[in-house]
Amino acid sequence: MSETTDAIIINGLEFYAFHGASDAEQTVGHRYLVDVRLTVDTRAAGESDRLHDTVSYARVAKRIVQVGTETQYRLLEALAAHIISDLFVEFSLVEAIQLRVQKLAPPMNSIVASVGVEITRHRDTTQTQRES
Repeated sequence: MSETTDAIIINGLEFYAFHGASDAEQTVGHRYLVDVRLTVDTRAAGESDRLHDTVSYARVAKRIVQVGTETQYRLLEALAAHIISDLFVEFSLVEAIQLRVQKLAPPMNSIVASVGVEITRHRDTTQTQRES
């Protein structure tokens, strides 16, 4: 992995889905809020001004919503792990991912704006070498 500190950032991506530890949560559903920071070397795109040389944030957002809405998970940790895994598979230029997934207005005995998880993962360079 290089020492890249460049990043593509998406903040405030929302979708409605049916995740939760209880059956009721999986039936009623909730709003989810996702922030993602993708570590990507942007030098080639900066020089070429071509989308082909970078990661399309529109495609990233679409993929996050697909993963978030097509399968139900009991835990936010599982949802976040699957989003990260899919992003690494689909976007080979991504070196690391910092992902925050929040459930807005969760059903609790307390009033909170959101609960969530934040996960940071780096591409597994041994697997990348095997795939090449």
